Formats: sequence, structure tokens, C-alpha cells
Amino acid sequence: MTNGFLLIQKSSGITSARVVQKIKSKFKFKKVGHLGTLDPMADGLLILAINRATKFANLLLESDKSYFATVSLGSRTDTDDAEGQIIETLPVLRNAYEIEDALMGFVGENMQTPPIYSALKFEGKPLYKYAREGRPIQKDPRKIIVHSIDNVTVTTSNVSFDIHCSKGTYIRSIARDLGKQLECGGHLSALTRTKQQQFLLNDAKTIDEIAESDLISLEDAFTHLNSLTLQDSELKIFLNGGKVETQEPFDVLISVRDSQGTFLGIGKNSSEGLKHEYLV
Repeated sequence: MTNGFLLIQKSSGITSARVVQKIKSKFKFKKVGHLGTLDPMADGLLILAINRATKFANLLLESDKSYFATVSLGSRTDTDDAEGQIIETLPVLRNAYEIEDALMGFVGENMQTPPIYSALKFEGKPLYKYAREGRPIQKDPRKIIVHSIDNVTVTTSNVSFDIHCSKGTYIRSIARDLGKQLECGGHLSALTRTKQQQFLLNDAKTIDEIAESDLISLEDAFTHLNSLTLQDSELKIFLNGGKVETQEPFDVLISVRDSQGTFLGIGKNSSEGLKHEYLV
């Protein structure tokens, strides 16, 4: 069975779910899942997990991401992006220095309110469905981390920038909140995901270009983790969910192999020993 990850260059105008369907149909894969939704308006890197790699999906869903974003100032939309209806227009009265200064205030740890149009769920149903029905649900703010904002460019009514942030960060919410701080309104007008974990948009291919030979193996996807080789006597214990004594650091993920170098999965060490978290 073919297992691993594909780096897709998603185009604007297609849903992440549709990309999954197209790849599944193109290669007749049994299981395909994406590792972090990109809104239809957004483009850029979309990582797909193929077959057994879907068991490792949470590892990459939890990873940091980087984007190139453009925020349009002077108008608010009901979706906080350019796909929504404009609900208010206001003059932009701040200069470029004030706009950049306000934007840089988002760097660090923040509490962020998700958009009412999002795939987050309430009672098992996505928020965007409630919003479309005229019954918007507002989720409580949650902690996010913006690691950096760089390459800021400010024009008359737009601000563009690179942003590196934690999982769960909505760039649409940053656009909304920036417009609110500047008292002119704002919405996200363009978004490109450029990086996720160690994977880069420059290495991705379109749905038409991608081939099965582009598959990144499970082993190669986790080379950034510490590696440990288990001896035959330890192997059965590890595979059966037991704990193996090691000298590895505590509470970090470890790539585990057998004595022949075959990738077995990922474990986590504790004071009680190394136990598997994800198995191939």
C-alpha cells in the first residue's frame, strides 16, 4: 500500500475537501485527508496524508504555519474576508507608520475570537452553516501565538505581510481586529500558505502536475525528530503498547526504527519509559 504525504499547490476558488476528492480519484488511493483547511479564497500549500499516513495527521495539524496575507482596510465584511458581503465602509485615516505599528502589536501570545464563518463546530455542526442560516454562533476567544510578522508593505488601503503563527490562528480574525483597532474596518483580501512544519510551498505541485513519485514517505516526513533504534528484545514491547526504558529526553516525540532501520512509528518518552504514540 502506498503511504506518505503529498504537497499540493492549491489554487484559489477550490475547497480543501475538493482537492482531497480529486487526488483520491486521480490515484485511486483508499484514504486521503488534508492536514489543515485552506479556505476556498486562499491558495498555497495544502499537505495531504495518504493511506496509513492519515494516522499521523494530528502531528502536522498541530504544527505552526506561515502565510503571505493582504488585508484591505476601509471596509468590513460578514465573513471577514473578500468572499463575504460588505457590511460597513469607513475612511482610512491612519498613516502607514500607525498601520504597521498596530499590525506589529499582534506579535506574541493573544486571545483570538474565531470568525463566525468557520469550520469550527458547535454541537457537531460547522459554524458557517449556522451563519448561513442567520443563526451565527460566536465561539469564545482562544489562545494563539503569532511568532513573527515580517516584510510589511502599506499602501493607501492595503497592508501585506508575511506571518508565522501557531495552529488555530485565523488570519481573517487578525484582519478584522486590525481594522477595528484602526477604526476603519478591515477584511482579508488575499492569503497564501507558504510553509507548514518544515514543508514549503516552493516544493508543492498542482493537482495536474503531482505524481505518485512525489510522495514523501512517513520516515522522511519526520526527520526533524530525534531518532531511536530499538533492539529485537524491545521491539515487541513497544509494538504491543508497553514501555521501553531509554536515555531519551522526556516529553518529546521520537522517531522509532527497528534494528534493520525500518520506520515503526513515533513514541514519547517519560519517567516510566518510551511508549508509542503513532504506529505505521
